[in-house]
Amino acid sequence: MTNTAAAQPTRATLTIDGRALSYLDFGGAGRPLLALHGHLSEGASFAALAAALGPEWRVIAPDQRGHGDSDRAAEYTRAGYLADLVALLAHLGIDRTVVLGHSLGGINGYHLAAAHPELVTALVDIDAPAELPDHGVSPLGFVRNFPYTAATREELLAGCGPLAPALAPALRPLPGGAGWRLPFHPQDTIDSENLVHGDHWKQWLATDCPALLVHGLRSQVVSAELAREMTARRPGTVSRALDTDHFVQLGDPEGFAAAVREFLAGL
Repeated sequence: MTNTAAAQPTRATLTIDGRALSYLDFGGAGRPLLALHGHLSEGASFAALAAALGPEWRVIAPDQRGHGDSDRAAEYTRAGYLADLVALLAHLGIDRTVVLGHSLGGINGYHLAAAHPELVTALVDIDAPAELPDHGVSPLGFVRNFPYTAATREELLAGCGPLAPALAPALRPLPGGAGWRLPFHPQDTIDSENLVHGDHWKQWLATDCPALLVHGLRSQVVSAELAREMTARRPGTVSRALDTDHFVQLGDPEGFAAAVREFLAGL
């Protein structure tokens, strides 16, 4: 789900093992901030944040594998996601960065810090839990019946039901005018989401760089109790609760940007 904002990034592509990884670079001479979206989303969802952070921060927002303009991948394991991020940072010549991520992106972010602490100076976790129980049914299972492609944009949107308004700005035309596609493959999304289930406490607690946990008071993913525990158990961590559901940056974009700005100002 994509925000619209005034910031105009440059889109570029990195080829990894024959697979395209697309990313947006909002530019500037500021300190780098790697912004990682969640499922059903893409790098462009951070355009409003990039505009709010201004010239002090250079926001780099990849379309993670299987999302947006990036190619589908053979698998969606944590190792695969992290390998893409390490390759992207090396390609850009960035050896130290703040990592910010929502949901899937937040989990990938603190896993990146755990595996490569030398790369990550600080973390911003947006409603990404340290544990996510597997209830046997994917909460994103509803996308299974979405069409991945359709002959017309209208036909594709009709197949997306109530999610159509949120997805409409992110639909992609197929090459040669052959139709339209979603910014994610339904089955890939379910496969990826299933692989975030489980206990991530080891990775969340592996580092002590400064961290901000921004969570929604009405979140379906990070309860108030879990947020308190995540903050208390990890050194250097502060939290900020906003009156939103899991999609914090959409529910309160101004409050979200203000919380991130305040945290970054202290680094």
